[in-house]
Amino acid sequence: MERKEMDTALAGEPSVVAPGGGWAAQPGAIETAQACALVVYLRTRVETAAPRTATEGTRPLLMGEDPMDRMRQLLKEREPFYLKAHTQLDTERKTAEEVAREVVRLAQSSAGW
Repeated sequence: MERKEMDTALAGEPSVVAPGGGWAAQPGAIETAQACALVVYLRTRVETAAPRTATEGTRPLLMGEDPMDRMRQLLKEREPFYLKAHTQLDTERKTAEEVAREVVRLAQSSAGW
């Protein structure tokens, strides 16, 4: 379902789309997106990401387990796919607003927005 939604989003007007981490790990997903979009890996440490996601309570893959251990496992499996992105943005010490501004700057300089 997520892959289909991403395909629809990529076919539309230029926009910022933030899919779940599992989307990027689907074979061919990154490559398909790269053909028509700027793909940015928003990189952060598990120790930083875990508290950010803990308040959401909507991440089924993190339910019922130690979220930090599960996130480490998922990152180990998925990071090879994430590293295929056009560029990476270290979000470790940035606010959401700072990350958003940087994504816009990258899009403007790389994709001509």
